[in-house]
Amino acid sequence: MQIWTNIVLVLQIASAMVMIGLVLVQHGKGADMGASFGSGASGSLFGATGSANFLSRSTAVCASIFFVATLALAFMSAGGAGRAPTGGTVLDRPAAAAAASSGAGPASSVVIPGAVIPGGIAASAPAAAASR
Repeated sequence: MQIWTNIVLVLQIASAMVMIGLVLVQHGKGADMGASFGSGASGSLFGATGSANFLSRSTAVCASIFFVATLALAFMSAGGAGRAPTGGTVLDRPAAAAAASSGAGPASSVVIPGAVIPGGIAASAPAAAASR
C-alpha cells in the first residue's frame, strides 16, 4: 500500500508542476492587444489559434490528473472502505494517540501559572510551586 501511495504522490506533484508551467506559458486575454500596436510578440510555438487549444486542453488534462490523484491520496490515507470509522476528525487522532501514550486522559488537570482561561480568570499556581 505504501508503494501505491508514493506512486500517486509523485503523480500528483508532477501533474501540479506541469500544470503550473502550462498556465505560465499561456497568453492572457489582453496579450494580443499589444501585438496589434506593433510589439510583434504575438507569435507562438503552435501558431496563432492552435496554441490556445493545445495549452488549454493540456491544462485541463493535468488538472484532472491532479484532482484524481488528490482524491486517491485522501482515500488511501483514510484506509479505504474496509476501515471502521474512528468517530473523530483528523485533528483528534494525534491528540488521542499522544494522550494514550502518556497515560493522561483527554481532560488532564495541568495548571500553568499565570495562564488565563477562557472565562478571564487567571489560573492559580500549584501548591508545590507556591511553596518555593
